[in-house]
Amino acid sequence: MQSEAEAALSPSECRDLRHIAGIMIPANEEFGVPGADDAIIFADIVRSLGRDLDEVRAALAELTAACGGGIAVVGTAQAEKVMGQFCARGDTVAAALNRAVLQCYYRDDRVLRSLGHEPRPPFPKGHTLEQGEWSLLEAVRHRPQLWRDDRTR
Repeated sequence: MQSEAEAALSPSECRDLRHIAGIMIPANEEFGVPGADDAIIFADIVRSLGRDLDEVRAALAELTAACGGGIAVVGTAQAEKVMGQFCARGDTVAAALNRAVLQCYYRDDRVLRSLGHEPRPPFPKGHTLEQGEWSLLEAVRHRPQLWRDDRTR
């Protein structure tokens, strides 16, 4: 059964998204990690699009137009140039594309192991965090209430 994202993305959009993911994060043999275009990671990207689906589709359309066709069919140098300019914009469409690729890449077990992390959920064992500078929160503590209490009960 296809996920909503798989059903929403055309075969050419899937091809282009996979190529883009590989440009964003290529495989690295030195560290023994796959690229974001790896079959397992890419399947997770497509499956996890969720709220980013519309922006990712918009990004794919913009990148296709900028390349004069699918980004997967132009030369690597041109695709990298177009991708660099697109991602440097920093708008919500570019951010959604970055988020869609990065969140799935950095939750892959192989990538986590290469970074020295145990590939497991954060709970129940938890993770130790270094103590930060708590005084930085004083401005937030003294800020007025930003919400309205629900007094209808």
